[in-house]
Amino acid sequence: MASILYICVRPEQGAADAEHRSFRRALGVRVLDRWDLLTAPLDPSISDRYDGVVVGGSPLNVVSEDRDEVQRRVEDDLERLAGETVDGRVSTFFTCYSIGVVTRMLGGTVGTATPESTRPTRIRITGPGAADPIFGPSAPEMSVLTAHKEGSVEPPPGATLLATNDDCPVQAYRVGDRLYATQFHPEVTPQDFVDRMAYYRTTGYFDPHQYDLTAERVLAASVTGTDLLRRFSERLG
Repeated sequence: MASILYICVRPEQGAADAEHRSFRRALGVRVLDRWDLLTAPLDPSISDRYDGVVVGGSPLNVVSEDRDEVQRRVEDDLERLAGETVDGRVSTFFTCYSIGVVTRMLGGTVGTATPESTRPTRIRITGPGAADPIFGPSAPEMSVLTAHKEGSVEPPPGATLLATNDDCPVQAYRVGDRLYATQFHPEVTPQDFVDRMAYYRTTGYFDPHQYDLTAERVLAASVTGTDLLRRFSERLG
């Protein structure tokens, strides 16, 4: 069975623990090692020790003007991982905050014009996405869960756009055949997402006065994002 590492970039311990469980279940693996990037720099040997890496979400934002020393170090580590992935040393699935890190590293632009609140949404699989081994089986559309304040203005140079929608045109892309990046959260079930909402109730991802209504809409959704991570894991094996 393939060895996979989950990289955590969440400061909220409860949310981080839950995200770890979500990724392990979505990947379909019994064991998923964990690296807390906010507390320890990434070991340079990661690309040699693992077949695949998944990077979780974070309340951090690439566009923040007040990025502190820890965030800058985290982004340097993620950029190094992305470079090693492009070079074919490991396969990596970047999600949420880290898609912005990768976009910027590859010469693209990250902005705040295409945010999406906490909600289920439909995304369209592009023509190249339909031919992709991970996204293709989900074509022509899939339902996913979103919550973000920034996004890639367009796919970075050299990237293949895999999924889009009207509210956030860059939902997912691939670079080479080993680097995948999604703006949405592919690891969560609706219940996972509602549980996560409790940690971010007052952080601007949804109207806190509409908490119950937002949770109700999320729980009513039928999402298929976890299929992507299962295929990612199977290809590693």
